[in-house]
Amino acid sequence: MSNIRLTFLGTGTSQGVPVIGCHCAVCRSSDRRDHRLRTSAMVEVEGLRIVIDAGPDFRQQMLREGVEHIDALILTHEHKDHTAGIDDVRAFNFVNYPTIHTMHIYANDATIGTIRKDYDYAFAENKYRGVPVIELHRIDEQMPFSIGSVEITPIVGKHSERFHSMGLRIGKLAYITDFSDIEPAEELKLRGVELLVVNALHWERHDSHFSVSEALALISRVAPKRAYLTHMSHRIGLYAENIGRLPAGVEFAYDGLSVEL
Repeated sequence: MSNIRLTFLGTGTSQGVPVIGCHCAVCRSSDRRDHRLRTSAMVEVEGLRIVIDAGPDFRQQMLREGVEHIDALILTHEHKDHTAGIDDVRAFNFVNYPTIHTMHIYANDATIGTIRKDYDYAFAENKYRGVPVIELHRIDEQMPFSIGSVEITPIVGKHSERFHSMGLRIGKLAYITDFSDIEPAEELKLRGVELLVVNALHWERHDSHFSVSEALALISRVAPKRAYLTHMSHRIGLYAENIGRLPAGVEFAYDGLSVEL
């Protein structure tokens, strides 16, 4: 597999940072590394551009990065901070109109059900003009799947008592968000990765997300060359004051950061 470029489109939790109405030091920070849109990432590999999750900040993220074409969109799970921006794929559908570019969306059964419900107008028999042009592709979470020449391995983790989330392994890169626990068999799929991205909501334990210590424990077991934390709340603290609390080889990700593998 050729080199992989990973761009962090957003690294914040469901409320983003700053949080509406909050006046804490993080939410008032002038350091752009403390400003976090909802979590999403872009992977460029083998000539393909794949976006992971499309939350409510999707449009803003695409404009900021100057993205004019996406080959595929993968959704990790059905929650709105990861799916609420799907209507904005219309912009990619109609670039260079009258040619219409279908947006290929890959997701598990539960997420496909949510997309069909929330965006039912995109799947209606008699569509009105300008609706998103979407083709859904079902992911069997127990089997690798391919987009073009790129093979992707799903990694399943517990999100909460009611929900699970799907991480992804692409070559030596693994990307995990919205996990609160992972079974040993799924963790084995991470063996040998060189770059690992893991969600870490804040320093204290949480019912539906890894804390920093839980994320670090997973990183320690997997032992990648580099690791980044994502899906962080304002309770993570100021970037500049807390980056030194992380062990060597582990960093807080921030919006717009690009890394190559």
